[in-house]
Amino acid sequence: MKALIAMSGGVDSSVAAYLMLEKGFDCTGAMMKLYTNDDIGLSRENGCCSLADVGDARAVAFSLGIPFYVFNFTDCFTNQVIQRFVNAYQTGVTPNPCIDCNRYIKFGRFLIRAREIGMDYIVTGHYSRIEYDKGSERYLLKKGADASRDQSYVLYMATQEQLSRTLFPLGELHKSEVREIAHEQGFVNAKKHDSQDICFVPDGNYSKFIEGYTGTVLKKGRFVDTRGSDLGEHKGIIHYTVGQRKGLGLSMPTSVYVCRICPESNTVVIGTEDELYSKTLTAKDINLIPFEKLDAPMKARAKVRYRQPEQPVIVRQIDSDTLHLTFDSPQKAITKGQAVVIYDGDVVMGGGTIA
Repeated sequence: MKALIAMSGGVDSSVAAYLMLEKGFDCTGAMMKLYTNDDIGLSRENGCCSLADVGDARAVAFSLGIPFYVFNFTDCFTNQVIQRFVNAYQTGVTPNPCIDCNRYIKFGRFLIRAREIGMDYIVTGHYSRIEYDKGSERYLLKKGADASRDQSYVLYMATQEQLSRTLFPLGELHKSEVREIAHEQGFVNAKKHDSQDICFVPDGNYSKFIEGYTGTVLKKGRFVDTRGSDLGEHKGIIHYTVGQRKGLGLSMPTSVYVCRICPESNTVVIGTEDELYSKTLTAKDINLIPFEKLDAPMKARAKVRYRQPEQPVIVRQIDSDTLHLTFDSPQKAITKGQAVVIYDGDVVMGGGTIA
């Protein structure tokens, strides 16, 4: 069986390649070139597509004796990830570009390329598991064995076709075991730090990136409280996200937070921490994994951000592309544009984009 390994130059994908070889797969390594420096306003190589990363991935592939290629996906990444990121902030929405990258690049263009060159599977270094359930005749997405590294949240959008053609060899491992394997194999990146930031915004300054990328400075507007009273001037809506407390530049007697962003009026609504909480949300652009549709309300657990502990919830499907969730207890800073992901134990039931 032939496997195309998505190699980023990091330790996880390198060990994934090694493990697939150990299982007897005919492996080929490939790095996805996602952007150029000009695309993101950098004057030097940085992020996940740097020359250093290409060199590390190529060195590991050479040590394993497998072919290595670089695929140019810059056009797709610009349109489906960077532009979506920019558009979201400009319209008062907080995006999740890692999910878009998985949806459109890793399990989109990369899988298509794998088919084109005769590969049976794609392989990534995600800490998650895929299992086939004979009873339902469907593929299931499950959490990784290492709870501290589990990445199932950013994979909820995987379709049955994508899951059937994907392998996650790190799903049963802990990060410490992966590092140990890399060290034993003498990989050049065995001690390489994991990337933390959004790859095309390496300094984490989203508003600076958006203004540089678009060549425009967004108009200033007004802060208002939840009753509509004017509180002062804001710097432009791209500088804020729901739940934000720091960097508002307001002198208030108590701590205040961003509760809503209203692009139509160019206002940012400020309130108390209590006003951030809500028990319900609606999700669009949904994907369900163990079944085609939800025929009746379902008790489950869900989270509205990557690092949040899952919370008890009742899930109802409203139509073919809409879920309504009611949490047992109010949740803080449910944010439009972020993903809500639903779990039953270790199994990912699905999710959608908070609308």
